[in-house]
Amino acid sequence: MRLAIKRRASCDQRPGPVEERARDMEKTRPQWGNPLQFVFACISYAVGLGNVWRFPYLCQMYGGGVASVVVSFFLSMYYNVINAWGFWYLFHSFQDPLPWSVCPLNSNRTGYDEECEKASSTQYFWYRKTLNISPSIQENGGVQWEPALCLTLAWLMVYLCILRGTESTGKVVYFTASMPYCVLIIYLVRGLTLHGATNGLMYMFTPKMEQLANPKAWINAATQIFFSLGLGFGSLIAFASYNEPSNDCQKHAVIVSIINSSTSIFASIVTFSIYGFKATFNYENCLNKVILLLTNSFDLEDGFLTASNLEEVKDYLASTYPNKYSEVFPHIRNCSLESELDTAVQGTGLAFIVYTEAIKNMEVSQLWSVLYFFMLLMLGIGSMLGNTAAILTPLTDSKVISSYLPKEAISGLVCLINCAVGMVFTMEAGNYWFDIFNDYAATLSLLLIVLVETIAVCYVYGLKRFESDLQAMTGRTLNWYWKVMWAFVSPLLIIGLFIFYLSDYILTGTLQYQAWDATQGQLVTKDYPPHALAVIGLLVASSTMCIPLVALGTFIRNRLKRGGSAPVA
Repeated sequence: MRLAIKRRASCDQRPGPVEERARDMEKTRPQWGNPLQFVFACISYAVGLGNVWRFPYLCQMYGGGVASVVVSFFLSMYYNVINAWGFWYLFHSFQDPLPWSVCPLNSNRTGYDEECEKASSTQYFWYRKTLNISPSIQENGGVQWEPALCLTLAWLMVYLCILRGTESTGKVVYFTASMPYCVLIIYLVRGLTLHGATNGLMYMFTPKMEQLANPKAWINAATQIFFSLGLGFGSLIAFASYNEPSNDCQKHAVIVSIINSSTSIFASIVTFSIYGFKATFNYENCLNKVILLLTNSFDLEDGFLTASNLEEVKDYLASTYPNKYSEVFPHIRNCSLESELDTAVQGTGLAFIVYTEAIKNMEVSQLWSVLYFFMLLMLGIGSMLGNTAAILTPLTDSKVISSYLPKEAISGLVCLINCAVGMVFTMEAGNYWFDIFNDYAATLSLLLIVLVETIAVCYVYGLKRFESDLQAMTGRTLNWYWKVMWAFVSPLLIIGLFIFYLSDYILTGTLQYQAWDATQGQLVTKDYPPHALAVIGLLVASSTMCIPLVALGTFIRNRLKRGGSAPVA
């Protein structure tokens, strides 16, 4: 993020005629009302759903330019679907009881729905009522009109927020950046008072020392902060382009980075306190079922069998009544608090299954549900403002486009196109396509984009020129730490990540996905079909190929303009 913000702002400090043109552009270009709006916009964009649903997952697993526009366009197409799901759950949060708290009756009204009984009420509501998911990616099915309406509403909200550019976005980010913290604080107070919260917090802060030797743990840690800050999407560059040239971008970069990382830890404490409550509730519920089964099967006195003497009594019954115990044994569940806490879930599974599982068991569950999904919406909309800014800024800056269409029309067309394409994710197989975009639209391409940006600034534009630009902007000389990080450490780390991802994809073999099996009430692993693999290849190639193709085109055009002489860097 530091590189992204400074790179754009430094362009306004070039000497000579370029500096004059930059000053002229700044006079006509809309700007933030004050520097605080810029900081809030960056926080609202950087602090998003990844802080809430990916960072806690990693803690659970391991213990504690041109291509940018394409990547942001891909991200916008599917990211706003999350907000559509957030609206769907928010609307249902006002029902009493919550619709995901109990399984519906079957068609004969003689018992509960079979699929729901095999899964759980929260899983059933997510996979069947929300997604109405198909058994595989090959069975697309039709568009689900309710999620489609929610997606339309989500894009309408985004359009209203970006309609007037920085004038409207600058005001919205105050709310989208600060409101989630208010909800997280409320949830923290509530979460810490829940039964079993300490189990979750102890699990979070207990390091798994053996994972320090696992290279994938370090890779995931690096990519988490990488993607959490939103590097390579162009959003931070777009936001920074509306600043005054004298803006202290270095200070703002450090502030946003610290707040982003602190929020991830803070959100994890909230998540694990609630997760500990959920795990403890499920564990004790499991124990009670086993106790009731053994009490009834062996005609034991009520209250005799407890959680503390359960294992001892089980051994006694198995040795004293072996035949009868063998009949009951298949129905005895293996209850383990550790296994409940070890169930690692991220993304939509954490947001729409694990959290709803915990919320339904809280007192005044409707209130906590409304607060939670309203917070998710604010996080999602805040990130969407950054995603759309990365698309709209180059389009509105282009004289070819802006001379024919006003800014409001360009914004409307971008939202309309994204909304139309996003309808794919509201089909019965839409969640499978969502996972494809989420996993492959912005991984390798982002690493390549940021690597090229770093090399371009340090070795093409020149680190000394960049240093003088920053000194002219901030009035301070650049510390040696930043020079070393930009010129050597960052490129080497990114190259290492790039090589790891490539080798991981190659070693994995056939790419697979998780499909919902209604007959078993659980997810099963399946291989991607050829057409899905082709889409994955196109997603990766379409963004990464922008860099060499545009570079080649620019090189050829400059040679033609200069009569066959190579362009000077």
